[in-house]
Amino acid sequence: MAILRDLQARLSGRVRSSVSLRKHTTWRVGGPAEILVEPTGIEDLRLVLQYARERGIPLTVVGNGSNLLISDQGLNGIVVKLGSEMSRIEIGEGFIEVEAGAKLANILAAAREAGCGGLEFMAGIPASVGGAVAMNAGANGSSIGDRVLEATVVDLDGKIHLRSHDELGFGYRTCALQDTPAIVVSVKFGCFPKSAAAIRAEVEQYLARRKQTQPLEYPSAGSVFRNPPGGAAGRLIELAGAKGMRIGDAEVSRKHANFIVNLGAAKSRDIRQLMLQVQKLVNEHTGIWLEPEVKLLGKHEAIE
Repeated sequence: MAILRDLQARLSGRVRSSVSLRKHTTWRVGGPAEILVEPTGIEDLRLVLQYARERGIPLTVVGNGSNLLISDQGLNGIVVKLGSEMSRIEIGEGFIEVEAGAKLANILAAAREAGCGGLEFMAGIPASVGGAVAMNAGANGSSIGDRVLEATVVDLDGKIHLRSHDELGFGYRTCALQDTPAIVVSVKFGCFPKSAAAIRAEVEQYLARRKQTQPLEYPSAGSVFRNPPGGAAGRLIELAGAKGMRIGDAEVSRKHANFIVNLGAAKSRDIRQLMLQVQKLVNEHTGIWLEPEVKLLGKHEAIE
């Protein structure tokens, strides 16, 4: 394959073809990537973006895959995974700067060891920082955007831009990057002095609560639907009687109704069909149409 050979010759990172994306999402579903690129740094990323743009090749960027439902048919073109090769963490006076592939758990561990407080709310969020910033992920009463000072992004032409907190336009599970084609490559978080013991105690409290209230024993994508104004999606799903509904190995969690879990061999189609059934059921009971919080990628079959 010409594209595969071209990219292998140009990039220092790993370039492979026909790679299953199941292991690259927390739901453990999804078909193959036509080409999977794992860049080693910003220059690799710029090169692959320019290559795809110049040739009109479809391009998708993923991180830890914690908020994605990838179709069973997979993804055409080039899939760029920002992972361990772009996960450096630097701690300074009043800030932590991290690359997009760094997992939030690793950032929090580094902050704890350095006595940098303010990021404890991240405990248990199964995301890498690039995706977490793009969707303004949150938990425990706070959101990622609350602590972001600035972010470095690359546009689809491969040009680098520095975006301030205000320019990123954070809102509930959203930010300006969702409307502007640009990819987060690094983020600077603000922090403040706090003892490692105090950080550890707060993190353990958050993790214990998460274990009690969420189905962590099964693969999932976290909350499937956005909370509608003035309500909680999980509560609406439970009141509509959807808790425990199942299609194939996809099930509406019996522990937390806004989670759809993979009991072992679920397909993307099973999850998509279950999502639609939940939406219809909640709408019938409340008149509210729940909007997905997860992002659907690839060609999903039409479901009635």
